[in-house]
Amino acid sequence: MNYQHAFHAGNFADVHKHAVLARILAYLKAKPAALRVIDTHAGAGRYDLHSAEATRGGEWQGGIGRLLGRPLPDEARSLLAPYLDVVQNLNPGGRLRVYPGSPLIALALMRPQDRLIACELEPRAAAALKGVVRDRRAKVLALDGWTALGAYVPPKERRGVVLVDPSFEEAADFTRLASVLAGAHRKWPTGIYMLWYPIKERDAPDALARRLRKLAIPAVLRCEITLGPPRAEAGLVGSGLIVINPPFKLDADLKVLLPALAQAFAAQAACRIDWLAAAK
Repeated sequence: MNYQHAFHAGNFADVHKHAVLARILAYLKAKPAALRVIDTHAGAGRYDLHSAEATRGGEWQGGIGRLLGRPLPDEARSLLAPYLDVVQNLNPGGRLRVYPGSPLIALALMRPQDRLIACELEPRAAAALKGVVRDRRAKVLALDGWTALGAYVPPKERRGVVLVDPSFEEAADFTRLASVLAGAHRKWPTGIYMLWYPIKERDAPDALARRLRKLAIPAVLRCEITLGPPRAEAGLVGSGLIVINPPFKLDADLKVLLPALAQAFAAQAACRIDWLAAAK
């Protein structure tokens, strides 16, 4: 699956991923100790929604475009507020033009004592990322994200979240996701890992779930949003997230948040929240 992010920035999968990231950071900030965000496949950092790539498919209109300004239940609106505030602060005047990637969302929500490592190997995206991320709390590395996942854990803070969001341009990325995660978890078993995957059909996502179960890693939470029935010949119809060591009560938040997002995206959209492995 070819997933060049400039074409898909701000779509329903981005909203799903970034809203959950914002909730995780909110929980981590409840304690004063410093935290670290490690973004293994950081992309360009910021996206022009009026660019040729973004307008070709107009996917953002079915994602962040549907969500901003939409009436939401009070509890869901409260849970989404930190994420939506970041987006709105980048778009003064209410006209949606720019969408932040995960590094900018993390930086906007981080505190002075927190740190970010953002990795991107693709040369043009890496150059754009370096131009966007100009903050003393952040380090941008032109490094393969799979390598970074093993090289930068555990962080010296011993607190934080690792976001793994590969392009899935190669079918092997689903297999690699489980194997590389296993190595990182052995080095840092208490870290929070957030793994995103696309849903075109069920075979690859379900195989990933089986591989993760076989690893016998505790506390593995899965949440998915699908816009319709997955079919092999269809494009992206769903977004999945695996959260390892999720903060306490994140699953309860997701039971409020995901149905509200699904309803905003499409009338036929559905969501799933379940535990692949229970916490010990």
